[in-house]
Amino acid sequence: MNQKYILAIDAGTTSSRSILFDKKGNQVAMSQYEFEQFFPKKGWVEHDPEEIWETQLKSIKEVIKCAKIDPKEIDSIGITNQRETTVIWNKKTGKSIYNAIVWQDRRTASICDKLINENKSSFCLESLIQNKTGLILDAYFSGTKIKWILDNVKGARKCAENNELAFGTIDTWLIWKLTNGKHHVTDASNASRTLLYNINDLKWDEELLELLDVPSSILPSLCQSSEIIGEAEILNEKIKIAGVAGDQQAALFGQLCFNPGDVKNTYGTGCFCIMNTGNKPVKSKNKMLTTIGYQINGKTTYAIEGSVFVAGALVQWLRDKLGIIKSASEIEDLANSVKDSGGVTFIPSLSGLAAPYWEPHANGHIMGITRDTTKGHIARASLEAIALRCKEIVMAMEKDSNTKFNSLKVDGGASNNNLLMQIQSNILNNCVVRPKITETTALGAAFLSGLATGFFKDLDTIEDLWEKDKLFEPEKEPSIDKVRSLWKKRMNQILG
Repeated sequence: MNQKYILAIDAGTTSSRSILFDKKGNQVAMSQYEFEQFFPKKGWVEHDPEEIWETQLKSIKEVIKCAKIDPKEIDSIGITNQRETTVIWNKKTGKSIYNAIVWQDRRTASICDKLINENKSSFCLESLIQNKTGLILDAYFSGTKIKWILDNVKGARKCAENNELAFGTIDTWLIWKLTNGKHHVTDASNASRTLLYNINDLKWDEELLELLDVPSSILPSLCQSSEIIGEAEILNEKIKIAGVAGDQQAALFGQLCFNPGDVKNTYGTGCFCIMNTGNKPVKSKNKMLTTIGYQINGKTTYAIEGSVFVAGALVQWLRDKLGIIKSASEIEDLANSVKDSGGVTFIPSLSGLAAPYWEPHANGHIMGITRDTTKGHIARASLEAIALRCKEIVMAMEKDSNTKFNSLKVDGGASNNNLLMQIQSNILNNCVVRPKITETTALGAAFLSGLATGFFKDLDTIEDLWEKDKLFEPEKEPSIDKVRSLWKKRMNQILG
């Protein structure tokens, strides 16, 4: 039977999705299931790894059923995932020993502070970490999350030392489950988000492992982003797993950002902006992150990245906590009900502030409220906040790379919000380009998988598949200058 499809597994922060793509890069079918978010303490965010696996498997089976295809028609599987989120499980039982600690979780900020204070006299810890990993010492990344689980789950450290435990980001966890424990593996893009991987030597770093007190026995082996890894067993059929990348790197690839200076921004739970920097890492002087973009055919492509922790999550908060909207899709009409934000500024630091501030303890602020303030003003200020935080990152990346970007490629669920995209273009004073297929994270995983198996011949082949949906050009909006100036003033106020 001819193989006609690629199955992309998109393991996100709030849901498990499975998408089938055909040879032209068209989305054939999609299945999605949300899973529960746990907030045990202030600043803590957890997921149930078993629920992630169950919802992911359910979505895989459903998408095949909905598409009315035989599993034998699937060429291969590409996996993309929420990064940094940490799972540790027992190798024999395959059961997690603790909930997954999510990338948004801030519980290990104190571990970071302690490490910095303990090492002030001997060496510059932060420089060491940046030079080796391209990252900063922050609770965002996996390394301190691993340490916390090993130190706080009874018997965990002893089990780890006895080679009984396995660590993985969500890609690794799913590959383990899909292959019935035959493969414990991750790719370089995910490894580069752990604080344990040396992006220069392209391997796990012994000095960092010792620093964070993480035994090497729990680490997965390393593979390329496009490589046949093993076989998943789905509906009594064996299907190759051939593509793996962290969600933002997958989106970079799915947006065809193959050349140095190409930039994409994904609007999801958070916003993640990445610029391709070519075959050498660019050390940031503006608190951006240097990371692995992807690895193909033995070649490593590097990138520079800035993150906004709260983007789509801000809209969820307006819905779930304030009740300003009943569904996320209502935000555009509500924000459009007013001509501007009425002097309201929303500082969206509900989970601390990421790049370029890296203030883990920062809180959110709604400023400039008067008796005339309406729900519409707050909604519009929320969209402006997302766009303003993204602008800060794009400007910092330009400085680091010494490259002037020509346009911003966008994707992710919130990129379908036309008002947000227009605000983004206005605030950047540059073009914003949205592709026809905005599920570029999943598409990137599909491309990576198909390249490894020959389903897609080469990069030129997939470049021919990308199509533009809409171009947003900057408009002369009188209120934008005021919005920018109020943002700068009020951000300085809260940061001291």
